[in-house]
Amino acid sequence: MLLNALAMEELLNIKNIKTYFKEKKGLLVKENRFVRAVDGVDLQIFKGETVGLVGESGCGKSTLGKTVLRLIEPTEGSIVFKGEDLLKFKGRALREKRRAMQMVFQDPFSSLNPRMKIENIVKEPLDIHSLHSGKRRDRVIELLDSVGVGKDALKRFPHEFSGGQRQRIGLARALAVEPEFIVADEPVSALDVSIQAQIINLMKDLQKKFYLTYLFIAHDLRVVEYISDRVAVMYLGKIVETGESGEVYKNPLHPYTKALLASIPIPDPRKRGIKRETLKGDMPSPINPPSGCAFHPRCPVEQKKCREEVPSLREVLKGHGASCHLV
Repeated sequence: MLLNALAMEELLNIKNIKTYFKEKKGLLVKENRFVRAVDGVDLQIFKGETVGLVGESGCGKSTLGKTVLRLIEPTEGSIVFKGEDLLKFKGRALREKRRAMQMVFQDPFSSLNPRMKIENIVKEPLDIHSLHSGKRRDRVIELLDSVGVGKDALKRFPHEFSGGQRQRIGLARALAVEPEFIVADEPVSALDVSIQAQIINLMKDLQKKFYLTYLFIAHDLRVVEYISDRVAVMYLGKIVETGESGEVYKNPLHPYTKALLASIPIPDPRKRGIKRETLKGDMPSPINPPSGCAFHPRCPVEQKKCREEVPSLREVLKGHGASCHLV
């Protein structure tokens, strides 16, 4: 996918975002400790593009997505959306800003109120923001049609639909207030593979139709490659590599990115005997991260400098950056 000229207009700029959670004291915890879920992230997102955020479970992807929307309050940093720092807004002013920023959640069942009919679920954002007064039912029908769910769904409940249909309803709800930016937190991971393809293609169609910008969070690297214009690779609360999707997949710079790509299953049985480099060990605890480069305990090429100095995310090739001392 190629970004057009308008897409180079900056929509979101995240600077040095840190989100720490205080661990509760207890029998085994005698002192204050913090889980560094997001630990100093910088990220730019431009209008009309899709940025894929990938990494292992527990690396902080979902926390970053929720922090961007201020569903979780950051410990430090700035979130500049359309030239304004969202951290300066509270109450009604923040609610107005949130109209332009919506979220699609991972579990299409638990994210929908089981006691509400579909009409009310999709209409609720319109009620909150006082939109389409007097024509809200027509707007709901229009939204359901746009995601491939007919108006027959209006009087039904979420449990009467399949996972794919529920995720379509979640998309309709997110689109109700005409947002510019959507955080999609692993929106297809709970779905069958055939349904995943339908939802991904639907999201691409909706992006063109409504000129949306996505932060697409996932651990399925093939899905991210298909939908994303740019990719950001996250490890233990930090961005370790970023660049255009095709370039990152073709020429990964960081050892962690290389290991992730090597873990993708090969569908060709003739190539299954090829030996590939894989990750060893588990991700360190975000409560007590390693010194220097956080990846060095698992890195196959780590050196003394990696254990002592924290690498900065720098541009290595045009538009392609990594935080590694060895590139």
